Amino acid sequence: MSNIPFLKHPNHVPDLRQSNSHKEERTMSTYSAATVPTQFVEANGIRFAYRRWGKQAGVPLVFNQHFTGNLDNWDPAVLDGLAKEREVILFNNAGIASSTGEVPKTFAGMAKHAAAFIDALTLKRIDLLGFSIGGMVAQQITLDRPELIRKLILVGTAPRNHDAGNGQGHITPETAAIFGATYDPPENLWLKVFFTDSEQSQATGRAFLKRYLSRTENRDAPINDKVAPAQIAAVGEWGSHGGERFAYLKKVTQPTLVVNGNHDIIVYTVNSLYLVQNMPNAKLILYPDANHGSWYQNHEDFVFEANRFLAGYGATAETSVRAQSTSQ
Repeated sequence: MSNIPFLKHPNHVPDLRQSNSHKEERTMSTYSAATVPTQFVEANGIRFAYRRWGKQAGVPLVFNQHFTGNLDNWDPAVLDGLAKEREVILFNNAGIASSTGEVPKTFAGMAKHAAAFIDALTLKRIDLLGFSIGGMVAQQITLDRPELIRKLILVGTAPRNHDAGNGQGHITPETAAIFGATYDPPENLWLKVFFTDSEQSQATGRAFLKRYLSRTENRDAPINDKVAPAQIAAVGEWGSHGGERFAYLKKVTQPTLVVNGNHDIIVYTVNSLYLVQNMPNAKLILYPDANHGSWYQNHEDFVFEANRFLAGYGATAETSVRAQSTSQ
């Protein structure tokens, strides 16, 4: 797998971390994705970089990031939309960008570090979101620490022994081709990773890039050259588990929202169906004309659905708010 060519993360904005003490004194609810300071906490010998803000009520939502992503690689429209209803917490796992340590070569190792970070914040109950490989880490955290996780959101991700076509190392051929190309400017990589080639999808992609670059000060550090190979190795290990295929998913009993695009070429859409077919309490949202970044392309609808799900609706046995309103 090490011979698969991958770009470095195209985070070309310099790292100028938050240092003004008067900004630290502001309440979390006044921050946004563009202004929230980066903080640090130590656990298991690792100094984790993280950001937290939003409404300080209820259960916080912790995010697990995609391949080669750092604190800046989230869509501010999604983050701030969710932060209106709850506290959101982003972090760099071990060895990523401004966090210290080494990136494990398994998602099990990454999950242990993530759990240590959550414990360091003294959080006893959380909702957990994982995007792409972050969704694989989130599944493992839930298996390891089921008492910690209330609800789960899995976006553009896959179970163990997932379908990756005939791709090397359980990575789709399209993924290898897209990440192996060059882009000018570098952030245009995400137009291919997250969006389809349709005119409408690419237009939403360009709007996403503006949001993605909207944080102009105190951006995160870039990743180093060790990140991608370790994460690729973890994907390969995740895709080659022994035993009955998908059997472990029956142990993930938390209410789960699975989200994807109907044309995901990075993590094939069929993997989302595998998740909901084998998890006891999962529902699926598929967005049309959407690739790996379906939730960014449809950020307003995603925020509505995620907020509704986290607020108490959305389990498979429940009737939706919209269905209730039409019957009254």
